[in-house]
Amino acid sequence: MFNPFFSVATFADESCAAAAVFPRALSCWALKLAALVLSISFSVSALDLAAGKQALQDGDYATALKEFLPLAKGGNASAQIFLGGMYDAGRGVPRDFKEAVRWYRLAADQGDAGGQFLLGGMYGDGRGVPQDLKEAVRWYRLAADQGYAFAQYSLGMVYSDGRGVPQDFKEAVRWYRLAADQGDVGAQYILGEMYDPFFSAVSSGVQRDAKEAARWYRLAADQGDATAQFMLGMKYSNGLGVPQDYILAHMWFNLAGASGQKPAAITNRDNIALKMTPEQIAEAHRLAREWKPKASR
Repeated sequence: MFNPFFSVATFADESCAAAAVFPRALSCWALKLAALVLSISFSVSALDLAAGKQALQDGDYATALKEFLPLAKGGNASAQIFLGGMYDAGRGVPRDFKEAVRWYRLAADQGDAGGQFLLGGMYGDGRGVPQDLKEAVRWYRLAADQGYAFAQYSLGMVYSDGRGVPQDFKEAVRWYRLAADQGDVGAQYILGEMYDPFFSAVSSGVQRDAKEAARWYRLAADQGDATAQFMLGMKYSNGLGVPQDYILAHMWFNLAGASGQKPAAITNRDNIALKMTPEQIAEAHRLAREWKPKASR
């Protein structure tokens, strides 16, 4: 499960920003297009940034550093996040959390939501700075208020857990929903749990609703979340929030098993198969083979 107080130096692919190091980091380049000279300068910077990103993806960290460093020193927030990520992960440079914080802060101080989110993660985890949950929440909120889905999800987590803020499940739901409505798969799954009557022993801030739970599980499952796929299989198996359908239950258990929910998913799939005809089993396998994940919005 995603930890909102942990700055994760992943290397995902996103356009026009520093997301080759961090998913969904936002670009502020458009703000620099104030005049023709700046536009020309931006074009050069964009090419350098793209070259650095490609080098990073290729594992050519020396070239990536060569491209990012002058841009970062020149105030390019995207390059600052890339460079911070390299120090955070120890890619091409000695791992140095303090240096990562320095570059994230430079981007965050420009109002870059990705930089704000990542700086919040460093404060939350105590990496490169003394751990300060309230400061982490402050930076998350700045990013979340700009619509940054990861930060919105993180605020949902901290309000659920009462870390750095008073515990408030209704506020948690509000932030999870904002993230989920942008396609954040983690938020979609958690909303499924919060609505699911199966988890009624746990406070959630919403009225339990099996149909609403299934709806959120489906959104997460459609993106390939294995746990959501497993939960959706359970819903179809038992007719909870959806019509009972062994074919769809078998399909979702099969997909969940292939995505990392073994052995529970496989056990449930095989148990469901005992209640199905050979034709139904064949149809379920066909649906699983033809299934493709849907991209988040």
